[in-house]
Amino acid sequence: MVKKPKILVVDDERALSTALRLKLTNSGFDVKTAFDGEEALRILEKESFDLILLDLIMPNMDGFQVLKVFVEQKMSGKVIVTSNLSQEEDEEKAKALGAIRYFVKSDTPLLKIVEYVKEAIGTKKGKKVK
Repeated sequence: MVKKPKILVVDDERALSTALRLKLTNSGFDVKTAFDGEEALRILEKESFDLILLDLIMPNMDGFQVLKVFVEQKMSGKVIVTSNLSQEEDEEKAKALGAIRYFVKSDTPLLKIVEYVKEAIGTKKGKKVK
């Protein structure tokens, strides 16, 4: 049996988290969700993921703090930031902390995020997603 790639969706917008979880699950991924930064870190301390989709603005602990702890503790997996912060300095800060990609949620269809996840994990064949 082939092991499904594991993804953690971290976003306090429950409707968006649910939509991403469903689309990613239907694309063959094993998906968990967390609704704030503290919950995400509790999950990440127990399990490793191939990829984390991480919002920046959340209660209890923001995505920048999660990313910092993720890097400091050398947790495994790639991180893609999905946020409605569209300032260039936010994107630069997230990438400096180790994010491989930054999507502005209001400008990015969910299908594009799913396609990029497939590419980042190596499950997508063919041309690169931009």
